[in-house]
Amino acid sequence: MIISASRRTDIPAWYSEWFFRRLREGYVLVRHPMNYHLVSRIALNPDVVDGIVFWTKNPAPMLDRLGALEGYPCYFQVTLNAYGRDVEPNVPPKGEIVLPAFQALSRRLGRERVCWRYDPIFLSERYTAEYHCRYFERLAQRLHPYTELCTISFIDYYRGTRRRLDPLGEREIPRGEAVELASRMAEIAARYGLALYTCAETLDLERFGIRHGACIDRLRLERISGARLEIGPAVSQRPSCGCAESVDIGMYNTCCGGCLYCYANHNQKRVEQNRATYRPDSPLLCGELMPEDRIVERAVYSCRNEQLSLFGEEKTL
Repeated sequence: MIISASRRTDIPAWYSEWFFRRLREGYVLVRHPMNYHLVSRIALNPDVVDGIVFWTKNPAPMLDRLGALEGYPCYFQVTLNAYGRDVEPNVPPKGEIVLPAFQALSRRLGRERVCWRYDPIFLSERYTAEYHCRYFERLAQRLHPYTELCTISFIDYYRGTRRRLDPLGEREIPRGEAVELASRMAEIAARYGLALYTCAETLDLERFGIRHGACIDRLRLERISGARLEIGPAVSQRPSCGCAESVDIGMYNTCCGGCLYCYANHNQKRVEQNRATYRPDSPLLCGELMPEDRIVERAVYSCRNEQLSLFGEEKTL
């Protein structure tokens, strides 16, 4: 089983204390996103967890406790992009906090375990294609010693996204303009030795050296752990998603970043209500168990092939 922590909220930035307590206690409770009173109990023991993928805009709160991840193959997806407080109001200053935290994380874990995300890309009166290219190069200059790759994607319009971005003068990106921008970013990435991938994009950009990526990357986890994982593709994601199957332990409407393009927060009032119920010692990310809840033990198991190493050789005892 691969744990996603999380597509639904920024656990490292806002809920790291809760996450480390869950690891220590060996399980987590997760509400079904479409059936509120159906709660899964998910084991978090190293014998069933084949890897953990973290998604964050600020890994700094986890830096002092990375030792607790020993025994868990893991890597981080860290988003660093061009936007300021007008778009990401609660993300800490990037040059002073997020970028140094990215570098420190890489020094501790290694370049292969810290992936840079520059997404989602949208255009507006302020955030023009030229602006993105300038900022992307500035980041590439500072990040390339600390990561192997960058993943990009163009904005998708989820519920409320366009309404929230309208005051910024955001506009749709024609296909040709998106291709041109991606090609320029590919040239920049190549100058700094960074592989460039897309996330869930239908655009074919391979002629620029940009391949379709997998954010939940089986091959990366195999490389980190040294074990072959017999796990299939994700079935609950978009058709263009290249991710492996995973179990997400987050909760929608709990991220405090306030990013205008966010798909995981549908209602700011709900976010505030959920955040008010957060307790680091609770098995649920936010809220309490209710009498009408039904708790189901989720069947989880390791997908490691115990007979073969990553290179197809028999293990020796």
